[in-house]
Amino acid sequence: MSLAVFSASPGVAQDAPAPKPADQPPAAAQTAAPAAPAAPAAPAEAAPTALPTPSITGPLAGAPPITLEAGPLGKLSLNGIVSGFGVFQSNAVPGNSGAEGNLSNGQVWIQKTTGWWQFYAQAGAYDITALGSPYIQTETALTDLYGPVPTAYFKLVPGKTTSIEFGILPTLVGAEYTFSFQNMNIERGLLWGQENAITRGVQINQAIGKYLAASFSWNDGYYSNRYSGLSGSLTFTKGPHALAFIGAGYLGQTNWTNLATPIQNNGQIYNLIYTYTKGAWILQPYIQFNRVPTNPMIGVVDGAQAWGGAILASRTFKKGWSMAGRFEYISSSGNSAIPSVNLLYGAGSGAWSLTATPTYQYQKFFTRADISFVKATGMTPGFGFGSLGTISSQTRGVVEIGFLF
Repeated sequence: MSLAVFSASPGVAQDAPAPKPADQPPAAAQTAAPAAPAAPAAPAEAAPTALPTPSITGPLAGAPPITLEAGPLGKLSLNGIVSGFGVFQSNAVPGNSGAEGNLSNGQVWIQKTTGWWQFYAQAGAYDITALGSPYIQTETALTDLYGPVPTAYFKLVPGKTTSIEFGILPTLVGAEYTFSFQNMNIERGLLWGQENAITRGVQINQAIGKYLAASFSWNDGYYSNRYSGLSGSLTFTKGPHALAFIGAGYLGQTNWTNLATPIQNNGQIYNLIYTYTKGAWILQPYIQFNRVPTNPMIGVVDGAQAWGGAILASRTFKKGWSMAGRFEYISSSGNSAIPSVNLLYGAGSGAWSLTATPTYQYQKFFTRADISFVKATGMTPGFGFGSLGTISSQTRGVVEIGFLF
């Protein structure tokens, strides 16, 4: 989700992890019954485990839910997170300082996961910080992005392999999720900056045989409240391997843009994502292509496109320690003389980034840190970092401490 065009001018711009389509399983999750003990006693109950929604890639692990008896609604499950962070950065853009701090998550989510009708609702405060983009305060994210209820939807389950969801939904696009606790790294990456994050609409999920799962959605794209967006995914999963193809596009163009709805809303975007999950390792390389067409209604005199690739990896160690890393490269087309639309740091610019995230988790408590570096290439002066937008690189350190309950 592009919080801003990557410049000094903001405003337009899974249990076992799997590509993002697995965030919405096609039917209610099923847990195998535990084996009965040898003695003639009643079977032991399975130990409580974290639910699959919201998806958490790792290495952070969600907590078992708090079960609530809700009368005619049946059993409901409650979870949440409270976390804060500090952001330290070089070459801050106007409106930012070298050190920032705020609440990164203060959210609860409640859900019904059994029966032919289910629901999910997530509410609270959040901060969405992305590499190479201006830092925005939690208060601004809450008021100018997705409000105090960023995700909420009903889910119908007419069969074991089919489900239908409608409401405020997580996007199918991309490999990284919207909220910090869901990802390997605290900050979202450069490729994430071209993607949408939350959509409003209807989504159908279907398991196809033993290895395939498909999802199709009619939605409002980049949270535009203009329902011309279509997106879909097809995922093949076998053993530790998963391969997903994802695409999204729009039936028409709009002249609506704001912090949550950037110029990418009128374009197309495609992902090819491979995920390997085995033992202590998570490895996820993917490639992405997106295109923004000419649209004079919003000042796009000449459209442009961007290609990017990333490798995300995570390794868990003993006693609650883990390490995650990310490398990305992205480039865009265009010419500043025309002028073409700016998708990064001026028309025709590119960028690469490195991020390392050591993490420690003990039961519900966790602490972790991001150390990241972004380097812009082919930058147009005025669209980079620093007070004048003339510096081509930025280093950030982010420290996050919190509880998942």
